[in-house]
Amino acid sequence: MMDVTPTAEHRWLQRLAGVWTSEANCVMGPDQPAVTMRGRETVRMLGDVWMIGEGTGEMPDGDTGRTVMTLGFDPAKGRFVGSFIGSMMTMMWLYDGALDAAGRVLTLQAEGPDMGTPGRIALYHDIIEMLDDGTRSLTSRMQDADGQWQPVMSAHYRRVG
Repeated sequence: MMDVTPTAEHRWLQRLAGVWTSEANCVMGPDQPAVTMRGRETVRMLGDVWMIGEGTGEMPDGDTGRTVMTLGFDPAKGRFVGSFIGSMMTMMWLYDGALDAAGRVLTLQAEGPDMGTPGRIALYHDIIEMLDDGTRSLTSRMQDADGQWQPVMSAHYRRVG
């Protein structure tokens, strides 16, 4: 057995537990207008140290997408770790991240396919900001081949349970 003593970072993740509704604006590709989608996410803790978020939401084609996000904090690495999968993709995104000094913004980094350049692997950031106990945001961005950060998605969440 490993010593599982929750840290301040684990307590930060515990703040995400609950039921949330969301409204997201997504960029579907270069030179395409943003699409607004609504969803719902149920976030629970696995013990005191792992967060599991299961979401459902509208997709641009009218289908319902399903997602699973896991987040934890690895004290040995001093970093947040996690994953993201969705029914609309075949890739598992692996996260590595850190909180800002104020303890409000968690920036998660992952590598994935460049949406504008087939075959290129790009750096992505998923940025979770706790606005207060009942609202949070998630902003995703991709670093293009020129090193510029391009918006991918922004979502606002409201706690409903």
